Amino acid sequence: MAETSNVKNTTSGERAPGYEEVMNLATRRGYFLKSADAYPNTPAGFWDYGPLGTLFKSRYIELWRKLLVKRDEMVEVDTSEILPRAVFVASGHVGNFSDPVVECSNCHSIYRADKLIEEKVKKTVPEGLPDAEYDALLLENNILCRNCKNTLAGTRRFNMMFRVGIGPAAEEAYLRPETCQGIFVDVPFFFKTQRIKLPKGFAQVGKSFRNEIAPRQGILRQREFYQAEIEVLFNPEKVDLPKYDVALDYKLNISSGDAEAVPIKVSDAVAQGLVPNKMVGHYLYLIQSFYESLGLRSERIRLRKLTRQEKAFYAAVAYDLEVKTSVGWLELVACNDRSDYDLKQHAEVSKTDFTVEDDGKKVLPHIFELSMGVGRSLYALLDEAYRVEDARTYLALSPKVAPVQVAIFPLMGKDGLPEKARDIYESLKYKFDATYDENGSIGRRYARSDEAGIPFCATIDQETTARGTVTVRERDSKAQSVVPVAELSSWLADRLN
Repeated sequence: MAETSNVKNTTSGERAPGYEEVMNLATRRGYFLKSADAYPNTPAGFWDYGPLGTLFKSRYIELWRKLLVKRDEMVEVDTSEILPRAVFVASGHVGNFSDPVVECSNCHSIYRADKLIEEKVKKTVPEGLPDAEYDALLLENNILCRNCKNTLAGTRRFNMMFRVGIGPAAEEAYLRPETCQGIFVDVPFFFKTQRIKLPKGFAQVGKSFRNEIAPRQGILRQREFYQAEIEVLFNPEKVDLPKYDVALDYKLNISSGDAEAVPIKVSDAVAQGLVPNKMVGHYLYLIQSFYESLGLRSERIRLRKLTRQEKAFYAAVAYDLEVKTSVGWLELVACNDRSDYDLKQHAEVSKTDFTVEDDGKKVLPHIFELSMGVGRSLYALLDEAYRVEDARTYLALSPKVAPVQVAIFPLMGKDGLPEKARDIYESLKYKFDATYDENGSIGRRYARSDEAGIPFCATIDQETTARGTVTVRERDSKAQSVVPVAELSSWLADRLN
């Protein structure tokens, strides 16, 4: 569940842009903005996607569908954001989806106990410790209230689900804290109506809601956020199918705890017990290679195998895909073998049969999950792409993910150049995400497009009138190419793909 993870400290001495630098650029260029920012005292933890951010998110989801969902022959669904209380009783969220909080007895300030301790001791503190152990750690490390310096004690649990009332009787329900439960409760319907056979991945992208106690990490920790989740239903007796052999020579960057990741072939990782079987290795390969294809460097990606204390109680094995960013190691994807916990619980509480047929036998499927935080993934891509060269700041986004692919500029506002530029823009806008800009000097327009991460700018000048060509500038190298207008579309398509 990628939005709830820790943000770890970066290695000292490494040169990287700061979070504030990246977010200042992202807000200035219309990627993200705080929700209802015009109003004072708006609660933290809510962010909007601006024009570029919306295109950026759409590009990410488009590639998620192409490189994961379609590649693995998954099916995509879209389930309700509000579900009845019974669903979350079965899933364990009503009883267990909580964070440890401590309230100052003097000024009544409220804090997450585990985060206060982590900030003081500079290492990860498990979320599932007994409340008394958090109190002992607060006392042992002399952690006081930030506001009044009073001693802190009395840790308790705060459930992070948003409760809603349905209809005039306000029947108890909740906004979903993760998208996957909607998939799980629909499993009997899917297998009854869609002629689906195991193994099969179910994919969903949509919003989840978590009432975070004190979201102080901007876009990285939100109360309302997008997830792209994949739930692979499989027969636990068939985890070594031939379809999983394609990944055996791929090198996974696996680490244990905070140790440095060591690249290892999937086949060797299985043989050494770092990965339990070929199926898990296959999906770890899919998710690591997905982020590499978006432009994240392999050496900045790791699959951190979680310890017994770190992983969820239902997980047989768990990995966090983390990326090294300006704020440290940032979790983007939770990769969990959820065993048969979810379907067994829903079957018991709902009194519905969740078994499916596999080769003539009734099987209660197990589930392997790839739960991706969309907002965090987009931030990691911006962080990786942020560049400063002398006085020039730009986003070196891969053309695959750049929200706007080409900008069309008339060199001047006369001699019929704006009209010609408009005609070219009109011919491209249905094939590419294009923008048109005629305001300011050509240098200023280049600077704006560089900061927005636009990979190509096509300038319409006198040569367009005389010879039917345009000058295309490449963002990263600033190299210029003269391209015939008639070939511009195919020229761009070749480079964008």
